[in-house]
Parts: sequence; structure tokens; C-alpha cells
Amino acid sequence: MMAENGASSFGSLYDNTSLLQYCNDDNLSASSSMEVDDRLSYLEQRVQLQEDEIQLLKAALADVLRRLSSYEEQSQGFGKRGGPTKVRQILQALPSKPFCNGYLPQKRMGGYPSSPSSPKKEMVLSGKSLGRSCSIERLSSLKREGSGDSRSRTTSSSSSSSGKKDCKTKEPVFSADDGYVKMFLRGRPITMHLPDGLKGSYSLETKAQLPEQKLKLQWVYGYRGRDCRSNLYLLPTGEIVYFIASVVVLYNVEEEQQRHYLGHNDDVKCLAVHPDMVTIATGQVAGTSKDGKQLPPHVRVWDSVSLNTLHVVGMGVFDRAVTCVGFSKSNGGTHLCAVDDANDHIMSVWEWQKEKKLAEVKCSNDSVLSANFHPMDSNLILTSREISPQLLDREDSTLTKRQGLFDKHEKPKYVLCIAFAENGDAITGDSSGNMCIWGKGGNRISHAVPGAHEGGIFALCVLKDGTLVSGGGKDRRVVLWDRDYQQQQELEVPEMFGPVRSLAEGKSDSLFVGTTRNAILQGSFSGELSPIVQGHMDELWGLDSHPSMEQFVTCGHDKVVHLWDMATHKPLWTKVIEDGARSAGFHPSGSVVAVGTVTARWLVLDTETADLVSVHTDGNEIISNVKYSPDGNYLAVGSHDNFIYVYAVTENGKKYSRVGKCTGHSSFVTHLDWSKDSKYIVSNSGDYEILYWNSSNCKQVTNADTVRNLEWASSTCVLGIGVFGIWPDGADGTDINAVCSSHDRKLLATADDFGKVQLFSNPCCQPRAPSYSYGGHSSHVTNVAFLHDDTQLLSTGGKDMSLLQWRVV
Repeated sequence: MMAENGASSFGSLYDNTSLLQYCNDDNLSASSSMEVDDRLSYLEQRVQLQEDEIQLLKAALADVLRRLSSYEEQSQGFGKRGGPTKVRQILQALPSKPFCNGYLPQKRMGGYPSSPSSPKKEMVLSGKSLGRSCSIERLSSLKREGSGDSRSRTTSSSSSSSGKKDCKTKEPVFSADDGYVKMFLRGRPITMHLPDGLKGSYSLETKAQLPEQKLKLQWVYGYRGRDCRSNLYLLPTGEIVYFIASVVVLYNVEEEQQRHYLGHNDDVKCLAVHPDMVTIATGQVAGTSKDGKQLPPHVRVWDSVSLNTLHVVGMGVFDRAVTCVGFSKSNGGTHLCAVDDANDHIMSVWEWQKEKKLAEVKCSNDSVLSANFHPMDSNLILTSREISPQLLDREDSTLTKRQGLFDKHEKPKYVLCIAFAENGDAITGDSSGNMCIWGKGGNRISHAVPGAHEGGIFALCVLKDGTLVSGGGKDRRVVLWDRDYQQQQELEVPEMFGPVRSLAEGKSDSLFVGTTRNAILQGSFSGELSPIVQGHMDELWGLDSHPSMEQFVTCGHDKVVHLWDMATHKPLWTKVIEDGARSAGFHPSGSVVAVGTVTARWLVLDTETADLVSVHTDGNEIISNVKYSPDGNYLAVGSHDNFIYVYAVTENGKKYSRVGKCTGHSSFVTHLDWSKDSKYIVSNSGDYEILYWNSSNCKQVTNADTVRNLEWASSTCVLGIGVFGIWPDGADGTDINAVCSSHDRKLLATADDFGKVQLFSNPCCQPRAPSYSYGGHSSHVTNVAFLHDDTQLLSTGGKDMSLLQWRVV
């Protein structure tokens, strides 16, 4: 009713019956396209947020009045107006922004869960029926829409299932006479104008084709060290094995080659190597597939030579995530232990080759950090917990617990890691920096090394010669101890890489060190540590490829900007900035790169030296997009404050002066593209608007005939006739985070919220076009970009912080 009352108010302010028909069109209301569950949820939300609904009504009214004001100005001629119009008088009493920032959804603000397993979408506009159609369509189309589409051809109606909830999907509409296609997202209409060349031949019934090329995962950047332990090992093949996102990486450092195990469908959390040094077990978290099905946590046992999965253990048994896994040693690795991250932290023992559970026991309410079979007794398992080490004795199907006793020794707050000496003694490192040695199979301390590190000991590794290496947290020291636990040598991890997380013995005297800042370093006590794997440490969004070289830039909420060299797979430079970063874009010359931050600031860096060239602030919200015009003379800055700021660029990207501000969006700007001639900009927003702008004066272009035949320099807007087919059935408008076309215009890649990279043929003008789907990410994929020669595609993960490089084959 509020929407109808609002529409009546519009009619009283501006006498236009077609506008009334448009605002009251039942076919455009959210309610008419909802199932019963949707309606109940909608009504509950209306009860709880009544005051916000009123505010939204005012905002929608303000938006329409602004558009009517713009129409009046155009009809009277610029600079020739008389006194203030009636619309202008009303506008003075209305809010200055169409929508209050606090009511916009948090999705684009980085508020994602760690994986697609938990609900994360808010409706773009909770007040779904408040004249919303009025705020998305341009004024020039109001009359046509209000009078109905009696001349339009509509395909048969059907319903489909979304990955988040079931909802009826409105079929797209094609108007041959007016030359547009109208699609619907969550019942909301989005009008896309066809180029003249397509008008005569276009049909919604035409089936799109799969692309001729495919993708193959070529390289994975990053390592998950921030919150995972004991996940770095050297294999006899000369490869180190570790994981990030849902990919297990086998990296031959000497040959600079990677292989990848891709059997998991969500975050990998733990890893263990069998005594045969070929078989590997990895455990994953629970997740949710695109069609809403639960993906239960489980352990996969696989062959590191062939990369074939041998067994899947515990499917349907584990509750939340498998966080620890380990093979038995003394009986040839017949048994496998695993710890579930449920509230009771259940430890289970399996005969993994038969996928048969032998025993289980509740470990404790505290987190279990590691679980290891004793190397000389397959019936004894030691776990390191937040309070003390725990011994589990197995007899038939029963596990009996024994707590480690500290007696006269200082009891730490946490026991962080465990290793075994050659004689069977257990060695633990704790949060107080002490090392404790526990007699073989016993639960009492036989020897202690107090103050081995300043702060916690995060990792222990017994070398082949019987000596011990320990890794510190606070002090970042890597220390070598002899068999009698006397300190011999030490190294320090550079501060930029963070504390030690895991240790692995390499060839000869080399050592591999995984860190909490998601890096892997290699070195020796006779030399120093140098990085061989680097990545980001927080949510990752910013990505762009160099216009002419095999380089690309990434930036994230960790306040780090990397310029990567694709030949070495390492950063050419790393720049730490003051704010979390959200977007990045190269100047066409490649001499500078612009970086947008989460604090409304954007800066320009020299690509040769990483020196700061320029700093500017626009608005007070996230800079979601920075993009230079093809001729390099302009920079468009898209913000979450609903505006696009346009700057003139001179001196090859060194100097900037503001041209103006594009005002007209009713929600935050999400994507933008430039026309090939650098004269126009097209942009998308959080409420599914497609707007066009003149770059020289920042005025909105409302004439469809002006823009329908424009050639665009890029295709990164997720809404438009050229990318129409990327949207699946039941999409809610936020399922696709990014899209990018190849430079030869043959391919279109998308980044979605289900951890997938999709590859389509370009252009993608038919509904529900077929695509190839590729996994590897375990969180929402935030961005995609083709290399300048289209030989590779890059994709970034959000919460999984991974960067994947795909070869186009």
C-alpha cells in the first residue's frame, strides 16, 4: 500500500498518468513474483523496519522528483530557466541522498563469510515495492513502460530454483519495435538497448554456443598460513605440498612448476603425508553448493603422483570442518585420525582404505590444534590443545584419554604444537615460549627448555639428523637445537612476512618456513630466508592486468599492493599503504596504476618505482572502481556514495584535475566502462541501474539512440545487452561480482559468489547462455582479468585470499 500511496503522491505532484501506471504496474512489483515463503519473509521485514520503509518512500520520491527536475531543465534549455519550478521547491525539503548509507546492503562492503556455506545476501533494497521501478528506469522510458508492452514478444513463463532460495523467475521480454530487451533480477526490470545491427535478427529463442577455448589452472599464488597449521611438507619428488582455498598445491621450487589437486569443493583446512611419502590426506570444511545442497566436510585421500583420489573418508560423519588429520606410522600408515571442529571436537580413527571408522571420542571443548599418531605405537595418539597435551590410547573400538601433567613446571595457557624425537619422546611448544619434552608414551615432563622463544612457539620440526628446529611467533625466530636441546643457530623471519606458522626440512641443509602472513620462505642457517610464495592476508578485490606487459596488480583489505611478474610468479614490488584497498586500474601507457581504497581515498603509484605520484579523496565511502579512459586523458572513480568522479589526466598519468561528478545513481556504483572514443561512460549500481554519461561534462545521457551503437573499450559492467546471458535462473543481482571480456572479444569470464569462474562466448546476448565452470576458489570470486594477449586469465578470491592464474587453451 505504501508503494501505491507513494505513486499517488507522484501523480499529484506531476500530472502524468503513464507515470502512475508505471509505478502501479503489478508485473513490476516484488510481491507478485514471490513465493509464499518470500511473502512471509517480506511482511516480517516490513513490520520490523517500518520506519526505514517510510524513509525509503521519501527517498524514492526524491529520486523521481530529481529526474523530473532534470527533464524540466532539458525542456526549458540550459541556462534559460526562469524562477524555481514546483519540483525544485519540493526538492529543497527532501533528503540530499536517495538512500541512506546505513540501509544499503553490506555485501559490497566486504561483509562476506569465509566460504559460500553461510547466508550472506541482503536484498539490495529491503523496501522492495516502494515505487522501485521508478528509480531504476530513465525518465525517457517511463511513458513507454507505463503504457504497457502490447507490441513486445515474450517467451513462455517458467519458474526456476536459485542457489539461495526458490523464487519464480520472470522471463525476459524483447521489443522488436523499440529495440530493447528487458530482463528481471528479483522481479526488478532492467532495460538493455540493442545495437541497430542486432535489431532485425535478434531473437530470445536463439541458443548461445559454448566458447571454443577452455581454461586450465596454471598457477596458484598464496598460501594459507594465517589460521592453519602443519600444512607444509617436502615430498620425494622435490615438490613442497601446501594448500590455499580449495586447491592443494604441489610446487617444485627448483623447476618452478606447479601441479594442483582439485578434488575439494570448499576450504581445505588440514593436510597429512602418509609414511610412504606418496599418499596424502586433506580435510575440508562444510559448504553449500550453487543449487543450495549441503556439501558435508570430509577427508580425501589421494595419490600425489597421479593426483587421483583414492578414498573419501567420513562423508556425512563430520559436522562442521575437519581441522586435523594424521596417518599412523608404526603399522605402515593403515590408520587415519581426524578431528571434527564441532563443539565437542570429536576425534575419530579410521581404517582409511576400507573407509571404516574404528573408534571415536570427545577430545574437549577446547580447540584441538594438532593430532598425531605416536611413531612407535599405532594405538597411541597425541593431540595439542589449548590447555594441555592429551594422550589417547586405543583399544579395539575405545579411546581412553590421559591429560598431560605439568607438575612443578609452569602450566601455559596454550599448547600450540607437537613433534616427536628419534627415541619416541614427545616435544611440545607452548604460548609461554617453553619447550617441554615428555617421556616416550608418558604424560609427565622429563625435561623442559624454558624461554626458548619470546612469546609462543608456533612450529616444531625434527630433522633427519635428530636435531630440532623451532619457530617463534612474537620473536619470528627460527632456532636450531641439538639432540640435548642446546641452542646452536638461529634465523629471523623479516617482519613483513610475519610469525612462523609451519616448518619443513628441505634438501641438504635447506629449510622451508610457512608464515602467518601467507608466505613461504626458503633458506638455511648458513644463509638467510627469502620468499618463494607470497600472497595477500585479507579480503582481496583489486585486480588489473598491464596493458602491454606480462604483469598485473592486486590489492586488498590488508593494505598491500603487489605488482606481479608472470614469468617468475613473484612481486616486482610490494607497497604497503595506509588504508585497505578495493580497486586498481592501469593507465593505458602502463606508467602508473591507480588504487581505490575503502576510506574514499585513491592514489596513484609509479609502476617502475612504486613511488606515490598522487593522492586524492572523493566522498567518504569505498572507491569501488578506478578506470582510465582508452586515450589516457581521463580517470573515472566510482564510489559507494553513488557518484562517479571524473578527472582530467595529464603528463602521462602524473597530474590530475577534477572535471566533475556524475550524479544520478540511486545506489553505490559497482562497475563502469569507457567507450572506445573516450567520450562516454556506462555504469552499474547496487540497485541494478544502467546509466550512461558524457565524460566531458559529467551529464547523464538519457537518449537511447545516442548510446545503443557505441563501441565499448572493455566489458566489466555486469548489466548490459552484451553480458545479458551470464545471469542464471533465480539470480538475485549480486551473484556475479565481476565480468571481463578478452581483448579479441571472443571470450567472457565471470566471477561469482559460489567460488566459480565461468567462461562464456562473447558477446553473451542470449538468456541463460551455456558456460564452462571452474573451481579452485573456496569463497566468493571477486574479480577476473585477461592478460593483454589473452593467453591467461586471472581471478581473485575474497575471503580465501587466493589468486589463480588460468591458461586459455
